[in-house]
Amino acid sequence: MAKGTLYIISAPSGAGKTTLVQALLTALNDVVVSVSHTTRAMRKGEVDGVNYHFVSQAVFESMIAAGEFLEHARVFDHYYGTSRQHIQEQLALGKDVILEIDWQGARQIRELMAGCRSIFVLPPSIQALRLRLDKRGQDDAAIIERRMQEAVREMSHYNEFDYIVINDDFERAREQLAAIFISHRTLREYQQEKNADLLAALLMNK
Repeated sequence: MAKGTLYIISAPSGAGKTTLVQALLTALNDVVVSVSHTTRAMRKGEVDGVNYHFVSQAVFESMIAAGEFLEHARVFDHYYGTSRQHIQEQLALGKDVILEIDWQGARQIRELMAGCRSIFVLPPSIQALRLRLDKRGQDDAAIIERRMQEAVREMSHYNEFDYIVINDDFERAREQLAAIFISHRTLREYQQEKNADLLAALLMNK
């Protein structure tokens, strides 16, 4: 069985990354999203074990000490981390795994996981980004301003990623994201591993 591919998808808050990923999951088979651990509070509508594994800071720090995270970072005063074992199990099953993490985590993963691919989602403008954050209605003005400042810092790292998707027209952005996954699955190296028996059979009478 061909191993799956690890995809890192990063974006500033409000760029629409999570919505794009959810649309991708309905369009493609054998794609899963890694559920990260976090110490931040659960937001309205979120479910433990689905959106995140919500844990205390003490538990998170004990997991760091035990080496259970493939990567972890502190963002907006809270920890976020990716389980090493979960990622490896899903890839071994032939599934493509998506990590929705920031540029700091992406940098760590690229150093540890050869062959991973990285995608950065950008908004069409700063004005559009602020409007999306305002319309979410999750944060007060001070938090939104802080997120805007962090967004600029986050976006300055776009050139560390393999692919750029600009989320202006949602359907076009979804198609571009899906195309990245589909095209990677047709690479010769991937097909040789996945369809080794077929390729051997086709060449039996060579």
